[in-house]
Parts: sequence; structure tokens; C-alpha cells
Amino acid sequence: MMLLASAVLLSHAALFFQAAGAPASPAADGMKALDEHRYEDAVQLFRQVINSDPSDYSAHFNLALAYSFLGKDSDGIQEYQKVLQLKPGLYEAQLNLGILLLRQKRAPEAAPLLEAAAGQKPKEFRPQFYLGEAELAAGNPAKAAENYQAALAIDDKSAPALLGLGRSLAAQGKLAEAAPYFQKAAAGDPQYRDTLLELAALYEKSGQKPEAISIYRQFPNDPGAQEHLAQLLLDSKQYADAIPAFEQAYGKSPTAANRLGLAMAYLFNQQLDKALPLLEKAVADDGGNFDLRIMYAHALRDHKQYRPAADQFTAALKLKPEAAHTWDELGGVLYLAEDFGPALDAFERAHRLGENTAGNWFMRAIILDKAHQLKPALEAYQQFVALSGGKNPDQEWQARQRERIIQRELDRK
Repeated sequence: MMLLASAVLLSHAALFFQAAGAPASPAADGMKALDEHRYEDAVQLFRQVINSDPSDYSAHFNLALAYSFLGKDSDGIQEYQKVLQLKPGLYEAQLNLGILLLRQKRAPEAAPLLEAAAGQKPKEFRPQFYLGEAELAAGNPAKAAENYQAALAIDDKSAPALLGLGRSLAAQGKLAEAAPYFQKAAAGDPQYRDTLLELAALYEKSGQKPEAISIYRQFPNDPGAQEHLAQLLLDSKQYADAIPAFEQAYGKSPTAANRLGLAMAYLFNQQLDKALPLLEKAVADDGGNFDLRIMYAHALRDHKQYRPAADQFTAALKLKPEAAHTWDELGGVLYLAEDFGPALDAFERAHRLGENTAGNWFMRAIILDKAHQLKPALEAYQQFVALSGGKNPDQEWQARQRERIIQRELDRK
């Protein structure tokens, strides 16, 4: 926030302290100290004036001004309040006190003062603008919008007022109306360009992903923007586009989230060779993360690294031993690794935990068949056919063929 320009305030104070050719005095010296930005000296000089005459509201006013320039807002607030006790309705005191209260996040206290100041000088920009700031901070966006509009009627190029109006409209759920004001503020003042990221976040929150993506693309050197861009592209299944965004974000900010996002983008874009090292690091850093281990296991499996995949499924099952489907997946990679005994154990464990699927029975049947456990194999094939119900015609044909052969063998015994 900006305080009133010192030239305006000093001109106001001079009416009280200094006539042409007047001799030096603490008040005049205080004015000079303010003009020369010697605010600590100004404080001491105006205190002298107040000690001599506590009712001198102009000295209280200028003391408050000195405090405000020193960042001693609490002291400045007390002095402006004293001014308004001595001189009720003084416009400059109302305005400056309202601004200091705003700076201290005391918007509900600031609003009545700024409203009074705006009422006195409705054609002045600052009271209208700061009243808008106060109303928005106090949770009254509709009132704030009215004040920002009044400020813009006075100065239609003010980036702070344009941004304030955009924010107040967005706070009312009027994002389509708000967006042009964010854009005008950013276009009108380079210092406000980053506020487009605020607009992008609003788009993202409202589910308007293409609009958010369009803005984040405008900030290629901002790691945070690139991270949001990459995640939105990933969510939108634009995997190839997500990769360079994640690569840039991870290069500048190698967080666990960026690493995982980049790994997922590689995975979905079928770049397993690049995904696996990142997932390995992720698991090394967060070995207690079940979902992360499962993701790594799937990637290893898809890369035909069956034994390492089995190790990851096994580690995941130590975290969640009742995860029936994970036991099923462990059985699958052990089968592919031709480790049939442990594979059968895993499939049976999955079944005991409730994984009563056609696939589970089919894999158990094949392993039992390979182990020449004919009767259990026959029963497993029969269970598979019953559960499959025509959904897996090739496997059902294979199962029926094996049923007939096994039955003949059993009949001969």
C-alpha cells in the first residue's frame, strides 16, 4: 500500500507551522526534517511541539506521518486517532489512518474512515481505491467492486485498481468478468505481470484447465508455474507436452513432487528407461509409500524386469499385507519370472483375501497343471470358465481343452 505523497501532506502542515519569513521553531524544523527524510529527527521535534501544546493537532498529524514513514504503524495510528479527536472529520487524517489500519490488516476499522474520506472528496482517487481495498479485505467484494469502479472512473489506467476490481469480481464467482481486469493490470504495469499467475490459479481451481495452461506457458522461467503447467498437462493426458515442463521444473526445483510428476509423464509417454531411475530414487527416499512402490513395480514389470518387480510388490505387501490384488500382481510377476511355487502361493493368498477373479483361477490352474497336480488344476480350470462367462474366449478355449485332457488322464488312473 502507498501512503499519501509527502508533498501533499507537507503543504497541508505548512498552513499551521510556517508563514513566509517566520523564525525557526521545532515545528518548522520538524517540517524540514520530514522534507529531508530525517524521520527520527522529525519525531523528536514534533514531540517537543506536542509537549508544549498537546492540543496542536497539526503536530500530532505530522508526528503520525513521521512514524508511518519509519514503519511504526501502531504509534502512527495512535497519533492519527488523536488528530481526529482534536479535529474531527479532517480528511487527510481519515485517509492516512485508514491506510495504516489496512496495512495492519484491520480492514473493518479502516473502512468507515475511508468511506468518510471518500464522501468528502468523491473525485479523489485514493480514498475510493483504499476503500475498495478495505471492503475486499473485510470480505465485502461487491462493495469493493463499486469502489474500485469509482477509482477507475478517476484513473482508468491504475493497475492496482484494475487488479482490485478483478479480485473483487473473482471473489463473487464472476471469473469471466474478472479475467480482463487481471490482464489489463498486467499489460499496463510490468510490476503486475505476475498477478496473471493468480488468475491462472483461479482458472485451475475452477476446473478451467486450458485457460490456466495458457497462462502458465507464459512463465517459462518460473519453476512454480512450470510445475503447475506440467501437472495440468499430465492431468489432461498431454503427456508429451508435460515432459519438458516437468523437466524444466525439476531442473530448477528438484522436489520429490516434481521428480514423481516427471516420472509419471515418462511412464505414460512410454519412456520407461527415463522413468525407472526417477522412480528408484523416489522409492529410496520414501520407502514407506505403498502407492509409490506399486507404481515402481508396475514400471519394472512393464520393462520385463520381473524379479525386481516382484521385490517391489513384496516390499509393498509388507506395508499392506491384506492387499489382495497386490498378492495377485505378485503372483503374476513371479509366474513371468518362472518362479512357479512362490507364484502359486501368492495367487492362493490373494484368493484367501477375497480375490476370486477369473484371472486368479486361470493362473493357478496353469501353475497346478505345470506341476502335474491334476485334480486341483482341473478344478481351477472349471472355476475359471465359470467366472469368465465368455469374456476371455481364447483362454476359455484353452481351459476347456486342458479340462478334457486332464479328465482323461484322471479317468485312466
